[in-house]
Amino acid sequence: MSAVVRPDTTAAIVVYATLLCPFCHRAKALLRKKGVSFTEIDVGMDAQKRAEMTERAHGRYTVPQIFVGDTHVGGCDDLYALEDAGKLDSLLGGS
Repeated sequence: MSAVVRPDTTAAIVVYATLLCPFCHRAKALLRKKGVSFTEIDVGMDAQKRAEMTERAHGRYTVPQIFVGDTHVGGCDDLYALEDAGKLDSLLGGS
């Protein structure tokens, strides 16, 4: 369920998600469209991973929660807002 980050990506991308979450699927689709690899952590049935996500996300418990390196992007809407503002590529290490 995890993938290795591409060599030209400067930071590891982590997506905390659940299997049936449509927002998770939408966020992952955008990352795939951008051509970046990411590590997906399924928190659906794993209370320990869910607690890890919530701690990393400063109390946010909804999915997805997306991180680029140490930067907490937030959820799906936050990811798309960065894309719409033209800031996602630079965050992902692209052009």
